[in-house]
Amino acid sequence: MHRGLKWFAVLTTLVMTGVLIGGALVTKTGSSLGCGRTWPLCHGEWIPTQITPELIIELTHRLVSGSAGILVLGLSIWAWKAIGHKRETKLLAILSVSFLLLQALIGAAAVMWPQSDFVLALHFGISLISFATVFLLTLLIFEVDQKFDTKRLIIDTRMKFHIIGVTIYCYGVVYTGALVRHTDASLVCRDWPFCVNSNVLTLPSNPYEWIQMGHRLAAGLIFIWIAYITILAVKHYKHQKVIYWGWIIAFIIVTMQVAAGAVVVLTSLNIYVALAHAFFIACLFAILSYFIMLLTRNKIAAEANSKLEASKKISN
Repeated sequence: MHRGLKWFAVLTTLVMTGVLIGGALVTKTGSSLGCGRTWPLCHGEWIPTQITPELIIELTHRLVSGSAGILVLGLSIWAWKAIGHKRETKLLAILSVSFLLLQALIGAAAVMWPQSDFVLALHFGISLISFATVFLLTLLIFEVDQKFDTKRLIIDTRMKFHIIGVTIYCYGVVYTGALVRHTDASLVCRDWPFCVNSNVLTLPSNPYEWIQMGHRLAAGLIFIWIAYITILAVKHYKHQKVIYWGWIIAFIIVTMQVAAGAVVVLTSLNIYVALAHAFFIACLFAILSYFIMLLTRNKIAAEANSKLEASKKISN
């Protein structure tokens, strides 16, 4: 059922991944002004005449982003028509197009007008939400087959708290990581896990070290938090495979995320590891967003069960 739509959704998700990684590549290579202060033209030209590595990176990112815009719009319309009866479809379709448009506008504004590092750091966060909405829409399309029923999940209050809390916190960690990149603080600390590994622990000595160490602390806390949630899932959700395996996968990804962050420092900002670092956080946020969607279903199911129980009591 909807085989063509599934393939199109996968393609769109892959292209959106390319947009996310491409944006990270632009930032990490300092190519944000590879096309000068003009947008969508490159140095005011449709076909650039002076080719530089920075220009190629920036122009490629713009072309991939433009292609993603067409694909996301097409996916949203197709999904709306094909599976519009599913509760989340229309909302995700609107959000995917809206956030991709917002992402493009922020990117264009960053090129045409100088922005502060704190504003530029928001760009990756917007890109992350845009990617997550497309990812969720793709999962929704694959759920049409009903090979597993997520509407009958039973999620207790403690797990709900952790899902909501760690998702919001994850977004904060993403912002601190983006701030590290935009302030050029990636290599301000030569050691890991501390800024300078020595027998005597010292506080950061300048704002850049504070930004770097603040991000490391935030990343360490989310690793511990997700590890704890995973333990809860393994103990109490063995019969609810979506929660059980979802948190195991989330823990594996956050472990790879932390490891990649350490290797980035130890290899003096190896570009491939740095891009993997951005990819892992995108995957983690997408999984956490899926948990949020499951929570909304759980709430609706609980309300329906309450009404059913109430009607039974009245009838008896």
